[in-house]
Amino acid sequence: MNAPGKFHSAEAVTTMTSLQFNEHLGEAKLATGNGPVIVTEDGNPAYVMLSNADYQRLKNNQRPLTALESLQDPRPEADFAYEFDESFDHKQ
Repeated sequence: MNAPGKFHSAEAVTTMTSLQFNEHLGEAKLATGNGPVIVTEDGNPAYVMLSNADYQRLKNNQRPLTALESLQDPRPEADFAYEFDESFDHKQ
């Protein structure tokens, strides 16, 4: 599959034309073990083939956490009220 000029592969992303994909489905499936396979039509990306493991990772992490969510502590003991000492002069 990595023969010069056969398919384009960079940084674990393999790019194939739709004709190459149809003729080399088995090789495309194997390539998903290293990263996504992009299938082009008329020179433009049209489809992306992923391994099931990569798909599940994307599916389970639908969006990145916000800054607030990343700072939250889910432990019950981390949820407590805190009252600031108003006599403290923070300007000193």
